Amino acid sequence: MTRPDAALTTSSARPAAGTLDLAGVGYVAGRALLTDVTVSFAPGQVTAVSGPSGSGKTTLLSVAGGLLQPSSGTATYDGTPTWRGTGDPRPEIAFVLQVYGLVPILSARENVSIALRARGVRPAEADEAADAALGELHISDLGDRQVEELSGGQLQRVACARALVVRPPVLLADEPTSELDPVTRSVVMQLFRAEAERGAVVVVATHDPEVIDLCDVHHRVDEGRLVGDAWAF
Repeated sequence: MTRPDAALTTSSARPAAGTLDLAGVGYVAGRALLTDVTVSFAPGQVTAVSGPSGSGKTTLLSVAGGLLQPSSGTATYDGTPTWRGTGDPRPEIAFVLQVYGLVPILSARENVSIALRARGVRPAEADEAADAALGELHISDLGDRQVEELSGGQLQRVACARALVVRPPVLLADEPTSELDPVTRSVVMQLFRAEAERGAVVVVATHDPEVIDLCDVHHRVDEGRLVGDAWAF
Protein backbone atom coordinates (compact mmCIF):
# COMPACT_ATOMS: atom_id res chain seq x y z
CA MET A 1 0.00 0.00 0.00
CA THR A 2 2.81 2.42 0.88
CA ARG A 3 5.82 3.12 -1.27
CA PRO A 4 9.08 3.96 0.55
CA ASP A 5 10.37 5.93 -2.43
CA ALA A 6 7.44 8.32 -2.08
CA ALA A 7 8.18 9.40 1.49
CA LEU A 8 7.33 13.00 2.28
CA THR A 9 9.47 15.20 4.44
CA THR A 10 8.57 18.17 6.60
CA SER A 11 10.50 21.42 6.26
CA SER A 12 11.08 24.54 8.27
CA ALA A 13 10.97 26.56 5.04
CA ARG A 14 8.20 29.08 4.44
CA PRO A 15 5.07 27.14 3.37
CA ALA A 16 3.64 27.56 -0.08
CA ALA A 17 0.51 29.69 -0.43
CA GLY A 18 -2.67 27.82 0.30
CA THR A 19 -1.18 25.17 2.59
CA LEU A 20 -2.51 24.31 6.04
CA ASP A 21 0.48 24.13 8.37
CA LEU A 22 1.10 23.01 11.92
CA ALA A 23 4.51 23.89 13.35
CA GLY A 24 5.61 22.47 16.69
CA VAL A 25 2.00 22.20 17.85
CA GLY A 26 1.19 20.96 21.32
CA TYR A 27 -2.19 20.84 22.99
CA VAL A 28 -2.73 20.18 26.69
CA ALA A 29 -6.10 19.62 28.36
CA GLY A 30 -5.29 17.97 31.69
CA ARG A 31 -2.76 15.88 29.79
CA ALA A 32 -0.84 16.28 26.56
CA LEU A 33 -3.15 15.44 23.65
CA LEU A 34 -0.73 16.67 20.98
CA THR A 35 3.05 16.97 21.27
CA ASP A 36 5.36 18.78 18.86
CA VAL A 37 3.31 18.12 15.73
CA THR A 38 4.77 19.61 12.56
CA VAL A 39 2.98 18.82 9.32
CA SER A 40 1.82 20.53 6.13
CA PHE A 41 -1.39 19.70 4.29
CA ALA A 42 -1.16 20.69 0.65
CA PRO A 43 -3.94 21.84 -1.67
CA GLY A 44 -4.92 19.49 -4.44
CA GLN A 45 -4.48 16.37 -2.33
CA VAL A 46 -6.67 14.20 -0.13
CA THR A 47 -4.67 13.49 3.01
CA ALA A 48 -5.49 10.72 5.49
CA VAL A 49 -4.67 11.02 9.19
CA SER A 50 -5.00 7.66 10.92
CA GLY A 51 -4.43 6.29 14.39
CA PRO A 52 -6.15 4.34 17.15
CA SER A 53 -8.99 5.78 19.21
CA GLY A 54 -7.65 8.46 21.53
CA SER A 55 -4.50 8.95 19.47
CA GLY A 56 -5.13 12.66 18.87
CA LYS A 57 -6.68 12.68 15.38
CA THR A 58 -9.71 14.76 16.37
CA THR A 59 -7.59 17.17 18.41
CA LEU A 60 -5.19 17.59 15.50
CA LEU A 61 -8.01 18.51 13.12
CA SER A 62 -9.59 20.81 15.71
CA VAL A 63 -6.35 22.73 16.23
CA ALA A 64 -5.58 22.78 12.50
CA GLY A 65 -9.00 24.22 11.71
CA GLY A 66 -9.13 26.80 14.50
CA LEU A 67 -11.66 25.17 16.81
CA LEU A 68 -8.98 24.88 19.51
CA GLN A 69 -6.08 27.18 20.36
CA PRO A 70 -2.75 25.35 20.39
CA SER A 71 -1.01 25.31 23.76
CA SER A 72 2.27 25.69 21.90
CA GLY A 73 3.37 26.13 18.32
CA THR A 74 1.29 27.55 15.47
CA ALA A 75 -1.49 26.45 13.13
CA THR A 76 -1.82 28.57 9.99
CA TYR A 77 -3.62 28.55 6.67
CA ASP A 78 -1.88 30.46 3.89
CA GLY A 79 0.37 32.01 6.53
CA THR A 80 -2.46 33.31 8.76
CA PRO A 81 -3.33 31.73 12.15
CA THR A 82 -6.43 29.55 12.06
CA TRP A 83 -7.26 30.34 15.70
CA ARG A 84 -9.25 33.60 15.82
CA GLY A 85 -9.87 33.73 19.56
CA THR A 86 -13.48 32.54 19.41
CA GLY A 87 -13.40 28.82 18.66
CA ASP A 88 -15.23 29.50 15.40
CA PRO A 89 -13.41 28.42 12.24
CA ARG A 90 -12.42 30.89 9.59
CA PRO A 91 -14.89 31.04 6.67
CA GLU A 92 -12.31 29.34 4.44
CA ILE A 93 -12.49 26.21 6.61
CA ALA A 94 -15.35 23.71 6.74
CA PHE A 95 -15.64 20.72 9.06
CA VAL A 96 -17.35 17.36 8.96
CA LEU A 97 -17.50 16.64 12.68
CA GLN A 98 -17.52 13.16 14.16
CA VAL A 99 -20.47 14.26 16.33
CA TYR A 100 -22.20 15.72 13.22
CA GLY A 101 -22.73 19.19 14.74
CA LEU A 102 -26.21 19.50 13.25
CA VAL A 103 -29.14 21.47 14.72
CA PRO A 104 -31.72 18.87 15.85
CA ILE A 105 -34.81 21.04 15.41
CA LEU A 106 -33.95 21.97 11.82
CA SER A 107 -34.56 19.94 8.71
CA ALA A 108 -31.75 18.36 6.71
CA ARG A 109 -32.14 21.08 4.08
CA GLU A 110 -32.02 23.86 6.66
CA ASN A 111 -28.90 22.42 8.28
CA VAL A 112 -27.11 22.53 4.95
CA SER A 113 -28.59 25.85 3.87
CA ILE A 114 -27.50 27.74 6.99
CA ALA A 115 -23.85 27.13 6.13
CA LEU A 116 -24.38 29.21 2.99
CA ARG A 117 -26.65 31.79 4.60
CA ALA A 118 -23.94 32.43 7.20
CA ARG A 119 -21.67 33.31 4.27
CA GLY A 120 -24.13 35.81 2.84
CA VAL A 121 -25.95 33.65 0.28
CA ARG A 122 -29.61 34.56 -0.21
CA PRO A 123 -32.04 32.09 1.41
CA ALA A 124 -33.66 30.88 -1.81
CA GLU A 125 -30.29 30.31 -3.46
CA ALA A 126 -28.95 28.64 -0.32
CA ASP A 127 -31.92 26.26 -0.18
CA GLU A 128 -31.49 25.36 -3.85
CA ALA A 129 -27.81 24.64 -3.35
CA ALA A 130 -28.61 22.62 -0.22
CA ASP A 131 -31.00 20.42 -2.19
CA ALA A 132 -28.30 19.87 -4.82
CA ALA A 133 -25.75 18.95 -2.16
CA LEU A 134 -28.13 16.48 -0.52
CA GLY A 135 -28.75 15.01 -3.97
CA GLU A 136 -25.02 14.44 -4.45
CA LEU A 137 -25.13 12.32 -1.29
CA HIS A 138 -28.26 10.49 -2.53
CA ILE A 139 -30.50 11.85 0.24
CA SER A 140 -32.50 14.51 -1.60
CA ASP A 141 -35.67 12.82 -0.33
CA LEU A 142 -34.69 13.69 3.26
CA GLY A 143 -34.59 17.46 2.78
CA ASP A 144 -37.78 18.13 4.77
CA ARG A 145 -37.00 15.67 7.57
CA GLN A 146 -35.81 16.99 10.92
CA VAL A 147 -32.34 15.65 11.58
CA GLU A 148 -33.39 14.24 14.96
CA GLU A 149 -35.45 11.71 12.96
CA LEU A 150 -32.50 10.49 10.89
CA SER A 151 -30.24 7.47 11.32
CA GLY A 152 -26.54 7.77 12.05
CA GLY A 153 -25.56 7.17 8.44
CA GLN A 154 -28.07 9.73 7.22
CA LEU A 155 -26.80 12.29 9.74
CA GLN A 156 -23.29 11.67 8.52
CA ARG A 157 -24.30 12.37 4.94
CA VAL A 158 -26.11 15.58 5.91
CA ALA A 159 -22.95 16.70 7.76
CA CYS A 160 -20.89 15.98 4.63
CA ALA A 161 -23.36 17.90 2.46
CA ARG A 162 -23.18 20.90 4.79
CA ALA A 163 -19.38 21.03 4.49
CA LEU A 164 -19.28 20.39 0.76
CA VAL A 165 -21.96 22.92 -0.18
CA VAL A 166 -19.75 25.91 0.68
CA ARG A 167 -16.91 24.69 -1.59
CA PRO A 168 -14.33 25.57 1.07
CA PRO A 169 -10.62 26.10 0.43
CA VAL A 170 -10.04 23.77 3.41
CA LEU A 171 -12.17 20.72 4.21
CA LEU A 172 -11.45 18.81 7.43
CA ALA A 173 -13.43 15.61 7.93
CA ASP A 174 -13.35 13.56 11.14
CA GLU A 175 -14.31 9.90 10.52
CA PRO A 176 -16.77 10.96 7.79
CA THR A 177 -17.43 7.40 6.57
CA SER A 178 -17.59 5.44 9.82
CA GLU A 179 -21.33 4.71 9.57
CA LEU A 180 -21.60 4.40 5.80
CA ASP A 181 -21.96 1.35 3.59
CA PRO A 182 -19.21 0.75 0.99
CA VAL A 183 -21.17 2.30 -1.88
CA THR A 184 -21.92 5.50 0.02
CA ARG A 185 -18.37 5.63 1.36
CA SER A 186 -17.16 5.60 -2.23
CA VAL A 187 -19.55 8.45 -3.12
CA VAL A 188 -18.27 10.57 -0.23
CA MET A 189 -14.64 9.97 -1.12
CA GLN A 190 -15.33 10.83 -4.78
CA LEU A 191 -16.83 14.13 -3.66
CA PHE A 192 -13.82 14.82 -1.45
CA ARG A 193 -11.58 13.97 -4.40
CA ALA A 194 -13.46 16.50 -6.55
CA GLU A 195 -12.82 19.17 -3.91
CA ALA A 196 -9.10 18.40 -3.95
CA GLU A 197 -9.04 18.50 -7.74
CA ARG A 198 -10.42 22.03 -7.72
CA GLY A 199 -7.54 23.00 -5.40
CA ALA A 200 -8.85 22.55 -1.87
CA VAL A 201 -6.92 21.20 1.10
CA VAL A 202 -8.77 18.02 2.11
CA VAL A 203 -7.84 16.14 5.29
CA VAL A 204 -9.68 13.01 6.45
CA ALA A 205 -9.19 11.53 9.90
CA THR A 206 -9.98 7.84 9.65
CA HIS A 207 -9.27 4.36 10.98
CA ASP A 208 -10.56 2.70 7.80
CA PRO A 209 -7.75 1.22 5.64
CA GLU A 210 -9.96 1.36 2.55
CA VAL A 211 -10.43 5.11 3.01
CA ILE A 212 -6.68 5.50 3.50
CA ASP A 213 -6.10 3.71 0.19
CA LEU A 214 -8.31 6.30 -1.54
CA CYS A 215 -6.16 9.19 -0.29
CA ASP A 216 -2.98 10.66 -1.78
CA VAL A 217 -0.96 11.08 1.41
CA HIS A 218 -1.09 9.26 4.75
CA HIS A 219 0.06 10.45 8.19
CA ARG A 220 -0.19 8.31 11.33
CA VAL A 221 -0.77 9.67 14.82
CA ASP A 222 -0.26 7.83 18.09
CA GLU A 223 -0.37 9.25 21.61
CA GLY A 224 -0.51 12.76 20.22
CA ARG A 225 2.57 12.49 18.03
CA LEU A 226 3.17 11.90 14.35
CA VAL A 227 4.81 8.50 14.05
CA GLY A 228 6.85 7.06 11.22
CA ASP A 229 7.10 8.71 7.83
CA ALA A 230 4.28 10.13 5.75
CA TRP A 231 3.68 8.34 2.49
CA ALA A 232 2.28 9.38 -0.83
CA PHE A 233 0.37 6.78 -2.81
